[in-house]
Amino acid sequence: MARDSAAGARTRRSLAVAFAGFSAFLGLYATQPLLPMLERLFHTGKAQVSLTLTASTLGVAMAAPLVGSIADRLGRKRVIVASASLLALATLLDATATGLGSLVFWRFLQGLFTPGVFATTVAYVQDEWAEGAGRAMAIYVTGTVIGGFTGRLLSGVIATLGGWHWTFVVLGALGGVAALALQAWLPPERRFTGAGTGERLWTAMAAHLRNPRLLATFAVGFGVLFSLMATFTYVTFHLAGPPFHLRPLALSALFLSYLIGAVVTPPCGRIIDRSGHRLAIALALGSAMVGMLLTLVPSLPAVVAGLTLCCSGVFVAQAASTSFIGRATDQGRALAVGMYVTCYYVGGSVGAELPSFLWRLGGWTACVALVMAVQAATITLAWNTWRTPAKA
Repeated sequence: MARDSAAGARTRRSLAVAFAGFSAFLGLYATQPLLPMLERLFHTGKAQVSLTLTASTLGVAMAAPLVGSIADRLGRKRVIVASASLLALATLLDATATGLGSLVFWRFLQGLFTPGVFATTVAYVQDEWAEGAGRAMAIYVTGTVIGGFTGRLLSGVIATLGGWHWTFVVLGALGGVAALALQAWLPPERRFTGAGTGERLWTAMAAHLRNPRLLATFAVGFGVLFSLMATFTYVTFHLAGPPFHLRPLALSALFLSYLIGAVVTPPCGRIIDRSGHRLAIALALGSAMVGMLLTLVPSLPAVVAGLTLCCSGVFVAQAASTSFIGRATDQGRALAVGMYVTCYYVGGSVGAELPSFLWRLGGWTACVALVMAVQAATITLAWNTWRTPAKA
């Protein structure tokens, strides 16, 4: 009886963590399938409409270290629920935008509140799972995958049926429901001890920056989200043009490939725990590189297969890199996660903008070459620096 009760508690805790990931990523990338539509509506270029993604990821990057410090002092659940509530409000404000400039501003505000859910939940996992953190992170990443997919799919459907403003009304309402659910379902932390009152943020950050394994992990995070953002931002322009000519609804359906990643990632968590982070990330990003090559084939099924391989590989790489943080340090983990998230989302911001310049030179082919180069560099870095999981 006691064993069944403990198993049930672990299951509820895992589901709550997955739900936190879902709520954090529900609206973050919602404009991705809308970019060709926004380009036409606002009579501007690819780099300008991509700012609706860059602004939100930049907001995440700026807020993440501060959120980690706050969570180290106030507690995990309190920060997660408060951030989810503010995130829902910011998403609703997106719907009030009257032009591209105001939309970019509200998207930036939305990004500022996201790491309170994302980074703090990762720290929650590192604290609460004494064993099997790789599997727990895989469950969390699955929640982020489903949330990101749902937001993108709904944005395409709603924008097609009722206009892009209504996308944010619906997503904001869903975010409000998510905040209420987290308050009810997420168990209070039990292993959290809080940060020492004499510890200064900059002192703790400096200590993390002297940890070579953490530095390498931060750089790996940069490469992981760079790959995903560059791929799924600019493939929408590729598929909106000849010979595909896809509309927003069809473009949002492309993110069905995310569901494959949601299925693949949890079993791969066992590979992370048993075979090591280096092998897991090498296999994951190697598969993603094969997927990138497939997107060059002028056939929609081949492109979809390539995107599926790419996003599945990136999701497993994300689980490997975030779970390695717990191996690299046992002090100030929420701050370490926050610093990782900053680098991760700086990578996403660069990935949303940099390919626009290469697009002018070589279109989608040039973007693919750039993404594969970053993926190869990320594999090399992780392989050479994650040799032993020593504590800092």
